[in-house]
Amino acid sequence: MSTSTGVRASARVRAHARWELRLLLRNGEQILLMFVIPIALLVALVVMRRSEIDTQVPIVMTVSLIATCFTSLAIGTGFERRSGALTFLATTPLSRVDLLLGKAIATAALASLSIAVLALVAAMMGWRPNAQWPVLVLFIVVGGGAFAALAVLLAGVLRAEAVLALANAIFVLLIVFGGVVFAAADMPSAIGQVVSLLPSAALADALQSALNGGAFPLGPLLVLVAWGTAAAMLARRTFTWD
Repeated sequence: MSTSTGVRASARVRAHARWELRLLLRNGEQILLMFVIPIALLVALVVMRRSEIDTQVPIVMTVSLIATCFTSLAIGTGFERRSGALTFLATTPLSRVDLLLGKAIATAALASLSIAVLALVAAMMGWRPNAQWPVLVLFIVVGGGAFAALAVLLAGVLRAEAVLALANAIFVLLIVFGGVVFAAADMPSAIGQVVSLLPSAALADALQSALNGGAFPLGPLLVLVAWGTAAAMLARRTFTWD
């Protein structure tokens, strides 16, 4: 690829990412899912559990990442397929790689914004993290990527209405029973071992460790990489644009 071609491709990706981000920020339901619900959950967990905020912030950040990188992305992509928007965009100078990169950049930007807002609200509530920042960034990227791959897999094989129902159902099940609100380590041994293999539990455990000065969470890293790789490979084979 020549330099000029690479520059044009980069400009197309940036333009598409900005367009995707504007669409997401104009969607009231997505704003509710990605900002209002996590902030309300943070306040509720701290007040109802009467526990230290340090243990609740990683839980809520996990909820926010799953909402942004999985639920929102799956639903949005599913309805874009149904409406023919993806097919239309494929007729423009954007390549399929450009489309995916633009969507990935917009999702990453929105996830980062959501995490930043949560951190600001938590700091106003007295949160003072003992964080390992490089480890935190690593798991936000790896965890977000794993859930994004799962979102594209789901959105690429089902009808939009099925994606809407299933993505929301999976979101609730993962938060309540998937090792997020209730840690896998606190469950009965046999159940906890199974739950710890879910990407939701792995991400929650990793963020707890990264934000509270724990040991490097190698096990959760392997779980997230395995889920993300498998989902990406399956999505590549099964995703259809219309």
